[in-house]
Amino acid sequence: MRYRSLGSSELEVSEISLGLVYAVGVEAELIRRCTEVAFDTGITFFNTANAYGRGAAEEAWGNILSLQRRDSYVLATKVWGQMSDDEAERGLSAAQIAKQIDASLRRLRVDYVDLYQAHRFDPDVPIEETVEALQKVVRQGKARYLGFSEWTPEQINAAIEIGGPELFVSSQPQYSMLWRAPEAEIFPLCARHQISHVVWSPLGEGVLTGKYRPGQAPPPGSRAAGEFRTGSMDPLMSERTLQAVERLRPIAGSAGLTMPLLALSWVLRRPEVASAIIGASSPEQVSANAAASVVVLGDDVLEAIDEALGDVPVTGPRLAPLAEPGVRHRE
Repeated sequence: MRYRSLGSSELEVSEISLGLVYAVGVEAELIRRCTEVAFDTGITFFNTANAYGRGAAEEAWGNILSLQRRDSYVLATKVWGQMSDDEAERGLSAAQIAKQIDASLRRLRVDYVDLYQAHRFDPDVPIEETVEALQKVVRQGKARYLGFSEWTPEQINAAIEIGGPELFVSSQPQYSMLWRAPEAEIFPLCARHQISHVVWSPLGEGVLTGKYRPGQAPPPGSRAAGEFRTGSMDPLMSERTLQAVERLRPIAGSAGLTMPLLALSWVLRRPEVASAIIGASSPEQVSANAAASVVVLGDDVLEAIDEALGDVPVTGPRLAPLAEPGVRHRE
């Protein structure tokens, strides 16, 4: 496993990180075994969010990671998502941030998180209030560094104008062979401010693993066939996209790689990317995907990938799922 610096921070993160999204109904023992294998393969960066299972994901990792030395891993969580049926229990107000960081720390069984991220932007709250509240979390020692996920350039710039150029050390955008939107504006903007990227869905919500074949129904038990399928998967499951992904299969084979390793190493080719988040349904999957850290794709392979995918990938500025434009300021 290789490691990269996370933005301007002192954190060194593994190029592959493990994400825990849903913990409701997932075997605790399976999560434990996947986490143990992650440590065995050199994965030391763990990502989650308070809203995943409304705290269940954080609780699951709190039980597991509490058995490890606190200085042996880098822990990231997020704030913004809906935490109860009460509509007020969400967002990035000062009150919510103060409440949710304490709740996250209790569930995670730690005194601090290494990275605290705004899961999305909150246009209903003045940006000044959000920035000040996040900075207070750091001053209190409850988080070492701050990040954001799926903010627009306008929102990023507004926050930096208030909090200074070192306010954020990370961005968490969707990024894969099929979703290249961050390359247009977000990557260049963040590079100017020494903000690294911890990318989610590098396997295109599983589509780039090759498990979904053109003209065939999703395999039983897969995300596309199950209750956790989201609307963002629909364009990825189009026949045109699946046919394009099918053209990647011989490219991976010629390079001696599995489809997941091809996709993950493609993401890691960018120096702006500090880490790619993987999910896992088995310990074997964690071990296999961790190997992407040492894969370097040649120019011929990269050219072949672009030719195979053609104009299928999303390029140019695009709002991510649940992201909203606009910035509100104090009056």
